[in-house]
Amino acid sequence: MSLLPISIYPDPVLRQKAERVENIDDSIQRLIDNMIETMHEAPGIGLAANQVGRPVRVVVLDVERREPGAGLLVLINPELISAAGKTKSEEGCLSIPGYFASVTRHQEVVVRGLDRQGQTIEIAADGLLSIALQHEMDHLEGKLFIDRISAIARDIFKRRWKKKLREEGAEPQLCLD
Repeated sequence: MSLLPISIYPDPVLRQKAERVENIDDSIQRLIDNMIETMHEAPGIGLAANQVGRPVRVVVLDVERREPGAGLLVLINPELISAAGKTKSEEGCLSIPGYFASVTRHQEVVVRGLDRQGQTIEIAADGLLSIALQHEMDHLEGKLFIDRISAIARDIFKRRWKKKLREEGAEPQLCLD
């Protein structure tokens, strides 16, 4: 296994809609293993494949903070089946390091996808797992949590982010959307 570089906003891969996985072959299995290692090392509780430069519908999650790996989930081609209620919580993202914002999401969700063996699984989630599932599935649609904050907050974020990139000497050649 090896650590993968995490794409940082405004990398265009973060805005790509991920493609369905048609064949869970050795390359997808290696991607999953590397994503798990990268997520734990970061440290994060979720990672979508396009965050590591691969726009395919694969996410890994592990919301169990006390014992990494105990709550590990791998979802291929996940789909939101149902959602209920609303909740607001502070979110961050490995692709936007150091920035956190309050985001409104569904309180409860049911998600269906494939596990790494290709078997259909259905997950009913609330709390942190529900939020993490929605966050990672947004990535697969080319959406970031900053898309879910107010226009004013997003404008402030973009100005601060551009300033941060300039200060780090990493002036983006790309337009911040």
